[in-house]
Amino acid sequence: MLLKDKVALVTGAAQGIGKSIALTLAKEGANLSICDVNLEKAQETAKELQALGVKAAAFKTNVTVAAECDALVESTVKEFGKLDILVNNAGVTRDGLLIRMSEADWDLVIAINLKGTFNCTKSAVKTMMKQRYGRIVNVSSVIGLMGNAGQTNYSASKAGVIGIAKSVAKEYANRNITVNAVAPGYIQTAMTDKLTEDQKQAMLKFVPLGRMGQPQDVANAILFLVSPLADYITGQVITVDGGMVM
Repeated sequence: MLLKDKVALVTGAAQGIGKSIALTLAKEGANLSICDVNLEKAQETAKELQALGVKAAAFKTNVTVAAECDALVESTVKEFGKLDILVNNAGVTRDGLLIRMSEADWDLVIAINLKGTFNCTKSAVKTMMKQRYGRIVNVSSVIGLMGNAGQTNYSASKAGVIGIAKSVAKEYANRNITVNAVAPGYIQTAMTDKLTEDQKQAMLKFVPLGRMGQPQDVANAILFLVSPLADYITGQVITVDGGMVM
């Protein structure tokens, strides 16, 4: 029970990788505050977390709105008494070649992926500073490290959350707050399930381990970074990608 009695906040945790992260932290004893724009699904996930024997609460939050992020942290502290861990997982894609990318698609991805991470981190740090303890992990992507045709907005946002992690790590290390990032590669999700077999095989050619990753692989890396095992690690990026970027 690496996280017994810790309180973790995971954004975008109603489903997918975010849900796997929340479940993994709960299995190690953490109480969970989760948020999503889909409150109904978030509440369903909260019930699954409670079934593991921990406390869990779900909140509807638009991470692009600073006031909602402040309210989310305030509600979490009111519900659980503290906030030890923040995982900035909320994110979206709106792919398209640069020449065809609309301003709206650029703005949406930057707002949720990048500004959302800024908002939630700023809100959480205020509490963590007073506690003189905090563990923050930003979910980036290998696309933020190497770029990808058709994903200029997504690549920029995911490179940005790495920059946030490194900068905030330097600002608050003296308050015992560590900030790191994970950069997932080709992970099996509802999105990748829609690809044809030919498309999947084409992508796997770039993965030395020769297989897709699972949401659990990402969750395991995050568990490590927020646990006592990583108390001396901050400002780092861990790629969870089967060797795509090395």
